[in-house]
Amino acid sequence: MEWVRPLPANRGRPGPGSLYLSDLPKTESWRANPVARGWGHEYVCPAGWPAEPATVNVWNRDFTTAETAFAQQKVAVFATEAEAVAFAAKARQDYLDCANAPQPPGVTATYHDHGVVAVEEGATLQGMYTFDSNNPERPHFNYLWGVGRDGDTVTLVLWQSYWGEPPVAAWKSTLRTAVNKLY
Repeated sequence: MEWVRPLPANRGRPGPGSLYLSDLPKTESWRANPVARGWGHEYVCPAGWPAEPATVNVWNRDFTTAETAFAQQKVAVFATEAEAVAFAAKARQDYLDCANAPQPPGVTATYHDHGVVAVEEGATLQGMYTFDSNNPERPHFNYLWGVGRDGDTVTLVLWQSYWGEPPVAAWKSTLRTAVNKLY
């Protein structure tokens, strides 16, 4: 008799969905790399964040514009919902800590809580504005950090630009779409 190894419980589960170019705010002309396995490149702030990223079942995608904006989506699927809850809470705290951390000389940072987005198990949008008095060409930078969860899956939807005000309302819509696309 041939021995048959049992299949993992989630073997038939599809991978999480990711954002399309058309899901991003229309304020920019976006380009995108394909979705890739793994954590991908670090985000500017927090430097080296997250210190404890998920190491398996992780996908990432970078979005750019010709000059002014950069965005990322990262998706991590955890073994349990409790792990996903803990990771999402840690991500939110890391973003708050980033804005409150000591900045380089000449740089000031201001944190913004842009509120909750009602979707699945919840999402939040945080932000930071920095001013660098030592950079006359591009002294202003805006960041938006979205954290959303659907069950055992967390998505981080990140945006940064040195041009204009952050598109908070549009980015909340993008975050809602990202969480809805997870499963």
